[in-house]
Amino acid sequence: MKKIGIVGAGFTGAVLAYRLALEGYSVDVFDSRPHLAGNCYSKRDKETGVMVHVYGPHIFHTNDKHVWKFVNHFDEFMPFVNRVKAIVKGRVYTLPINLLTINQFFDKALAPSEAKTFLASMSDKSIDIPQNFEEQALKFIGRDLYEAFFLGYTAKQWGIHATKLRASILKRLPVRFNYDDNYYSSLYQGMPRNGYTYIVEKLLDHPSIKINLNECFEYGHAEGYSHVFYSGPIDKWFEYKDGRLGYRTLDFEASRYHGDYQGNAVINYCDVAVPWTRISEHKHFVPWESHERTLIFKEYSRFCGENDIPYYPIGLAKEKTLLKHYVDLARQERNVSFVGRLGTYRYLDMHITIREALDAANIFLMAQDKGHDIPVFFVDPLQ
Repeated sequence: MKKIGIVGAGFTGAVLAYRLALEGYSVDVFDSRPHLAGNCYSKRDKETGVMVHVYGPHIFHTNDKHVWKFVNHFDEFMPFVNRVKAIVKGRVYTLPINLLTINQFFDKALAPSEAKTFLASMSDKSIDIPQNFEEQALKFIGRDLYEAFFLGYTAKQWGIHATKLRASILKRLPVRFNYDDNYYSSLYQGMPRNGYTYIVEKLLDHPSIKINLNECFEYGHAEGYSHVFYSGPIDKWFEYKDGRLGYRTLDFEASRYHGDYQGNAVINYCDVAVPWTRISEHKHFVPWESHERTLIFKEYSRFCGENDIPYYPIGLAKEKTLLKHYVDLARQERNVSFVGRLGTYRYLDMHITIREALDAANIFLMAQDKGHDIPVFFVDPLQ
């Protein structure tokens, strides 16, 4: 029986382990943390009984029917719609920017067609092709909405001015000319009844899978396996010998209260004078449950240090150059594939992570069957 090593017990590693174990492989899963599920780790808070997203909110949404059916095989996904609010200068608005946001902010009662015309009039016509986040925003929604909802929030989230960020970041944020306040437009949306950790436990519940928690996978360990799937940081695999890729990390300040703290799962705080970026109230992620007490997380963003958990790849020019260097080194490796958000230095939603892991498993199995080389990367990290 061929032995496979998988580094990382998040969704990437768990899905790969599950698929390969079903095909008769012996799989060892390693994770340096004391728990499964990576940044999707969820657990019950002992004081309140609330299911907590320990590393920040994770809302499952996808248009991929196959992925949706796959995750529902391991837990029941309950209906959940993420309706984000934002506080700007002491007033509450709804996100993403929609017709209600526009009418509230400008104190108007515009119809959809009127709002489109109005917003077009606010656009900065001097910008032809936006070169950064700020220019994209000024061209897309105008200065007033940009400064209210994005300028301060972006500075807190990324630690740099919006002129230093890519224009493509804003393209992912919708503006709607109706009253739809569903943050996502995905066909399938929901929350697992028993939490994300439960799903990962089910994925890894197989006699051919051995789980090794609190254990770092060292470079030399790879010799004991016919192939290794590595979902840790790509620069760590090479012991950071040419420098560290930049990430943002998050700090969470937990507080507990009686009753209901903010009446909503997520509220963004857009003013730069407020040090946190948002507050998440976790019992609102499970509206089918009832809890007398509540737990909130104030979320703070900062640059990721050596001993911090990496969340968001920064992806500026310096990081792109360093990433290309590590990707070139990785392509010279044998019997190892770099996978997942850290292994490919990309921001990935859960459904993309699962889809890529399923595809990677299929490609691996096909290559094994035909005697072909196994790709070092199943997606191009440089695109």
